[in-house]
Amino acid sequence: MRSEKRVLCRKTVRYAMTIVAAIVVMLSSSCRRNPDLHLWDWDNPVIDLPVVDLNLEVYWDYMLISGISYDWRTEWYYGWDEEDKLIFGELGYTQPTSFNLRRYYTGDTPLAPHDKVRQATVTGHSYSAHYDWGFWDILVWNDVHTLDGIQSLIFDETTSLDYVTAYTNQSMNMAPYHAPRYQNAFYEPEALYAAYEQAIEINRNLDGFVYDEKRDAWVRTLKMMLEPITYIYLPQVILYNNNGRITMVSGTSNLSGMARTTTLNTGVSGDEPVAVYFKMRMKKDKDKDGRKADIVGGRVMTFGICGQNANRIKSYEEVKDEHRHYLDVTMQFNNGMDSTFVFDVTNQVRRRYKGGVLTIELDMDTVPTPKRSGGSGFNAVVKGVEDGGTHEFEL
Repeated sequence: MRSEKRVLCRKTVRYAMTIVAAIVVMLSSSCRRNPDLHLWDWDNPVIDLPVVDLNLEVYWDYMLISGISYDWRTEWYYGWDEEDKLIFGELGYTQPTSFNLRRYYTGDTPLAPHDKVRQATVTGHSYSAHYDWGFWDILVWNDVHTLDGIQSLIFDETTSLDYVTAYTNQSMNMAPYHAPRYQNAFYEPEALYAAYEQAIEINRNLDGFVYDEKRDAWVRTLKMMLEPITYIYLPQVILYNNNGRITMVSGTSNLSGMARTTTLNTGVSGDEPVAVYFKMRMKKDKDKDGRKADIVGGRVMTFGICGQNANRIKSYEEVKDEHRHYLDVTMQFNNGMDSTFVFDVTNQVRRRYKGGVLTIELDMDTVPTPKRSGGSGFNAVVKGVEDGGTHEFEL
C-alpha cells in the first residue's frame, strides 16, 4: 500500500550548484565583538535555503566519447506532451518549495553518534532556530507533492538516529523478472533530494562568522550540496513495421534489478534489488530519424543501482552492479491477445547510472502474433542489448 502523504521536503540541485545555509548566531553567552554582540537578547538564528534549478542536461552529464557530452534529447523519440504531463507529471526534476530539516547536536564532540534530533519543516527558503555552542550535524531533504495527493515514499527515522532511510512498498503488480525475494514490483519513489553536513562548529569566538548589517546578526555560510538521490529513466520501445498489429499497451511495466531503498545521509542506495512498477503509453506514427514508427514510452523514478551513490561516479567503468536489469511491457495485439515483452537493458542501465534514455528497437515483422493471451504466452528477451543495433530474440 502506498503511504499517506507525510511532511518531508522537496529540493533540486546538481554538483555545479550548492546550498547556501547561513546560520545567524544568537546563543546564550556574554561574548562581545565589534559591533556589540549580546547573544542572549537576539532572535533565533536563520538558515537560508537556496532556490536552485536542476535540468536533465546538467545532471545527465555523461561523457560518452572523449570530448562529446551526452545529449539525451537526440535519443528520446517518444516526446512528452500535455497528456503525458497529466498522467505522469513533469518529465524531469522540479524545483521544491518546502523542506524537512533535521538538526543533531553532538556537544563538544564532532562526528559523535546522534542521541537526539530536532525536527523542523521549512516552507520557503529561510529557517530560524536556536543553536547551542558546540558541534552540529544538519540533514535536509525535500517535501514531496504528487498529482493524486498520495505519496509512495516512506521515511525511517527511528531505526537509527544516525541515518534516515527512504523506501516504498510493494504494488499489486507482479514482478516475475529478477525480483528474487518479492513476487510483486514496488512503487516508484517520488523525486528525492538530500544534503548532509557534519561537524558544523559554532564556537564562542564566532570563528568563520561575518557580521550582516541588514540582518543585524553574525552570519556563517555553509556550503551544502543538495543532490538527487532518485534517478529518472526514460524507457521507450520503438516498433517498426507495426501496421496496427500491436494496438495498445496495458500500461503496467516494470524495471527490475533496482535498489529497494536509499540512505539520505550518504546518498548510497540499498543492496537489495527489486522491480519498480511504472506506467507507459503508446503513440502512433512518430518520426524516428525520418522513419515512421509506433513508440511505447514512459518515465520511471528509481533509487538507482544497488549499493551506489551515482553522484560520486565519474564514468560507467566505476559502476559496481551485480544484478541484471529487465524491462517488461505488456502489449495487446489486434487479435485481442496480449503478451509480455521482456528486454534485457542491463548494459544501458549501467551506462546511464544516473538515469537516462533506455531504448529498444523492435521490428514487428520478426515477432509472431500470439495464439493465446496471457503475459507468459510470449516473452521476447533481448540478448546483449547495446545502444541501438540489431537485437536477437528467443521466442
